[in-house]
Amino acid sequence: MSKKLLITEKPSVAMEFAKALKINTNRKNGYLESEKWIITWCVGHLVTMSYPDKYDEKLKFWRLDTLPFIPKEWKYEIIPNVQNQFNVVQSLMQRQDIEEIYNAGDSGREGEYIQRLVMMMAKPNPNAKVKRVWIDSQTEEEILRGIKEAKDQSEYDSLSDSAYLRAKEDYLIGINFSRLLSITHGRSLASKINEEKASISVGRVMTCVLGMIVSREREIRNFVKTKYYKIIGEFGDENQSFKAEWKVNEKSKVFESPLLYNETGFKSEKDARDFIISLQGKEAIVTELKKSKQKENAPLLFNLAEIQNECTKRFKIKPDETLEIIQNLYEKKLVTYPRTDARVLSTAVAKEVSKNLNGIAKGYKDEEVQGYIKKMVDEKYQTNNLAKTKYVNDSKITDHYAIIPTGQGYENYEKLPDLQKKIYKLIVKRFLAIFYPPAEFNKVQVTVNVENETFFASGKVCIKQGYLEIAKSNEQKQEKNQTDNKLLNEKNNELKSTEEQQNVDKSDENSLEILKSLKKNQKLIVRNFETKEAETSPPSRYNSGSIILAMENAGKLIEDEELREQIKGAGIGTSATRGGIIEKLEKIKYIDINKKTQIITPSNKGELIYDIVYGSMPDMLNPKLTASWEKGLDMVAKKEIEPQVFMDKLQSYINSKFDKLVLKI
Repeated sequence: MSKKLLITEKPSVAMEFAKALKINTNRKNGYLESEKWIITWCVGHLVTMSYPDKYDEKLKFWRLDTLPFIPKEWKYEIIPNVQNQFNVVQSLMQRQDIEEIYNAGDSGREGEYIQRLVMMMAKPNPNAKVKRVWIDSQTEEEILRGIKEAKDQSEYDSLSDSAYLRAKEDYLIGINFSRLLSITHGRSLASKINEEKASISVGRVMTCVLGMIVSREREIRNFVKTKYYKIIGEFGDENQSFKAEWKVNEKSKVFESPLLYNETGFKSEKDARDFIISLQGKEAIVTELKKSKQKENAPLLFNLAEIQNECTKRFKIKPDETLEIIQNLYEKKLVTYPRTDARVLSTAVAKEVSKNLNGIAKGYKDEEVQGYIKKMVDEKYQTNNLAKTKYVNDSKITDHYAIIPTGQGYENYEKLPDLQKKIYKLIVKRFLAIFYPPAEFNKVQVTVNVENETFFASGKVCIKQGYLEIAKSNEQKQEKNQTDNKLLNEKNNELKSTEEQQNVDKSDENSLEILKSLKKNQKLIVRNFETKEAETSPPSRYNSGSIILAMENAGKLIEDEELREQIKGAGIGTSATRGGIIEKLEKIKYIDINKKTQIITPSNKGELIYDIVYGSMPDMLNPKLTASWEKGLDMVAKKEIEPQVFMDKLQSYINSKFDKLVLKI
């Protein structure tokens, strides 16, 4: 009787597939077998690329005359400590009774690569059809859908091509340039760090990220604070007053004056005071008055980079730890696939999202969250028109949609460690917030003219909390108070909104009422003018979360959420690999990460490596170059260019670099 073979990435995932398929047969040595199905697993990578010395013994020694090393035919080998499991998988693949093989590896580029390597080395039964299972969560329903709708594996060949090319690119750049720079600069580096010998590790993504960190550190180190002086005017009538800040305009007596530091301040306090004296006794008139209502929607859903940044900020944990936790929540069926770049849902998922909400309402025994759901029901918030909102956009989804709660898996919830519960709750609250109405604010902007000098004042107060009711929980306020803002100097849309909401006190309302009571062309009494000292501030250091966001946006740390989403393109690395890059840089001691704050600084060794790379091949430090390679891999995956085109460009790049660098020696 013919059977179907299903291969997952690891044993725990295999067990979930077995449960979904109702396979209760005893576990055998490395696999499960029933009447119709055999389920086996990899244990992460089973196959790896061979080192140069496997091609030629002489390549064990690092010599210039053997570089660059670019094999014509690539060699692969079984990783020794997982040889036994590979043998199990291979023997099952080659069985003559296997009619279908289901590749149920992790649903992403790296997962595809792991499985394709195994199939390449195992040489499965040629008569067996090979299908690809692609799922967004590990709920029973999604697993069964994935198996039922499994496509012919050939439909994922372009993704596989991209995965192979990514590995080859990292291998060629890492081995060739690490060897080259170690040969040419190793001794010099060793003497500077007081070691007998030193090697230099270069990586396509790793070196670029090191460059971002060192550049930022030097920018901070070389920063010189500059003081400047703003002008504040106090205006009003007999009963009340408000303060407004001066800003230069084209009619100003100091327009384009060398006395100004910027459009809002003077270089010296004396000049600022002289300016004030020139305004004494002049008439103040309201020339513009804008009253508006503003709406602010809940932020987009989490992708991996956003949740990693959020968890670093809130819990002071590293990105790879966040990924590990969310991966566990995924395997416990609590959340959807974690390694995603998307922050929106697909149209198909949006239609079924009530299942997730109902599951949370019935199964998640959290008092605060249940309160939010009760309000959704009592206030009759719409949950079935998501497709018309910014939270649903098929064009912004490649492999997977945003990370959301499945509304299932609660049988596993109570056993979770406390931190995992907190992170799960973060995901739930971000999800529920998209169903809440926008927050609403009253805003007034006032322009006061004093003899062609303009002063500006504005007031903003929240009149309807909307989604902020979820965003500003007591738990968040406590965490925010504990944050060292001076060190982190970070904001995101949610926290900015929380700050705005916290500012809703009596003084804000009074200030707004004063501004609202003004009329255009109204004459005001000038109560006072004063100078206010200000100073420029250096850029903030990256922390282990914000560097992930900067990598996602090709080297730019963009704090504004909407802008971040607009410019998003090919980043540096992928959602699956970014945390690991930071971990590797720390492991090889090129960077240091403060355990309490997660602030990143380069080590002395890291800065020396940066200088060596900068002097030899500075484009390796440029995020645009690294992002362009990533874009090329994405184009291969989308069948926009042929794999050989990418490979030819890569080889040409390596050869041209060597031609230039070897000439310098």
